[in-house]
Formats: sequence, structure tokens, C-alpha cells
Amino acid sequence: MAWCILPNHNELQCLPVIKIKQHGLPAIGFLGTLTCLVLFALTPSFPTPDKLIIFLTFVFMIFSNALQMLKRLLPFVVVLLSYESFRSVADHLNSHVDYSFAPYMDRILFGGLPTAYLQNLLWHGHVSWYDFVFYLAYMLHFIIPIGLAILVWKTRVKHYWRLVSTYVVAAFAAFLTYLAFPAAPPWLASQNHYIEPITRISSHVWASLGLSDFPSFYNNISPNPVAAVPSLHAAWATLFAIFVYKIYGRRWAALAAIYPLLIYVGTVYQGEHYGFDVITGIIYGFASYKVTPYVILGIKKLFRAKYSSSTKNA
Repeated sequence: MAWCILPNHNELQCLPVIKIKQHGLPAIGFLGTLTCLVLFALTPSFPTPDKLIIFLTFVFMIFSNALQMLKRLLPFVVVLLSYESFRSVADHLNSHVDYSFAPYMDRILFGGLPTAYLQNLLWHGHVSWYDFVFYLAYMLHFIIPIGLAILVWKTRVKHYWRLVSTYVVAAFAAFLTYLAFPAAPPWLASQNHYIEPITRISSHVWASLGLSDFPSFYNNISPNPVAAVPSLHAAWATLFAIFVYKIYGRRWAALAAIYPLLIYVGTVYQGEHYGFDVITGIIYGFASYKVTPYVILGIKKLFRAKYSSSTKNA
């Protein structure tokens, strides 16, 4: 069998290789995408970054664009996973968990606990339709930043690295706060009798959806349960609204604002965060957006200085 033909001395064409590239990779991508969807349907689980990058690799293989996607997204996902691994050890580095400050601030700001107010109003001992809505927004925590990154890469590429850098700055600023100030969320404070009884509604929704911890790398680095201040859900949701407004304008920003509103209300209502956590998360989101250009500039100057010193020494 002739695998390659030589039209002339300067050109080599390997037809089977070309055919594999043109037909084989999209087919593999289609089968892989279908397999991921079937697995999720049979054993629903939380959409973590490692699962998303595998799924997206198959999706982009269908369009013969997987390598470009990995070049763009893989560094972002690796940094997110690194952040999560750091966050999981923060409570080991500082074992003093605070149960009092956030509820104290809530009582000053709101006259009581917003979680208790919302649960008295909306929680009736069983899962309602709006519980699914709030929890769906909660589950989009990783999907939204990665989805927005892909959208910006494909439509407004000049903003791409500013976008992902800002998300990373917000994540690591939050990590430093978790390290210095480990704080318990309402459900954990209630469980340990520091505040009045609070229901962790997200657990009821999780059970009703049949979600399970499908084995993944993310599960092994186990996120920290006492990383409540600031709310990174609120910080990233705020960044989502900011970037949609800055890149795509007011009309799309008005629609995009639905997501952070669901996060702000939903995380408090479900017992995952205090109102104070959400407020600090919003502040971290705006601060990260403002600070990131200076962080990027500082890193560029540092690399230039190191490069110039290495060339002089050479």
C-alpha cells in the first residue's frame, strides 16, 4: 500500500495522515462529546474545570480547533485548579476558623441574618422550582468564566488576556484572604450552634437532582469549606457583568446582570454565604478589574528586567 506520494522533490504529501486529520479527529471529537453528555446524563455531577476542559477538547475537535482552544484555555484552567488546590490547604495553614465576624456584620448591616429572612420567606421544607434556579446559577460558577473566555476569544480577542488575568487575580486575592481569615459559611456555623438553625438548601437540591461526586482530579484537591469571605461566586459573577458591559455594551449587560443577581440572592438564601461575604465578593470583583492592568504591567516590567540582566551577564 502506498502511504505517501512524491509529486516532486520539494513536496511530500501523506494522504492517509491528511485524511485522518480531516475526518478522524472530528469523528473522535463527536464520539467524545456524545460520551461526555451520556455520562453526565447517567451520573450527574458538578461541572468542575477539569471535566469542562475535557468536554471542550472533544467539542473543538469536531471543528478541528482543539489545539487552539487548549492554547488559550488550558493555562487558565490550570491556574484555576492551582488556586483550588491552594484554597484546600488554607485552613490547614491557619486553623483558627472564625464563626462570629460575618454574622456580626450581617446583624449590623441588615438588622439580622439575611439567610434566616430569606429561608423564612422561601423555604417550606421541600425543594421548590426557584431552588433549582438558584442552584443552577451556583453550578455555573466555572462554566460562566470559561464560556465567557471562549466567547471573547472568538469575538473580541484583544480583550482575552485581560479577562482571564482578572479572574485569576480575583481568585488569588480571595485565596490570600482565606489564608489570613478562614471563615465559616452559615450552614457550618449553624451546624456548630454559633447561629440560629439554618438549612443548607443546596444539599436538598443536590440530592433531588441526583448529583454525585463523579471521580475527577478536582475532587482530589477538595475545596475548602471555610473559605467563605469573600464569596468568590459573587466576585466572579460581578466580573462577568463588568466584562459583558465593557466589551458588549449596555444591552447585553442588562441581560447578563440576571446571573450575578441570582448568585447574590441564591448563595445567601441557600446558606452558602452571609450577606457580608457577598458584599466583600462584589468589592473584590470591582477591585480586581481595576488592579489587574497594573499587575500585568508589573509582571511585564519584572520579566523585562530579568531578561535584560540575563543578556548582560551572558
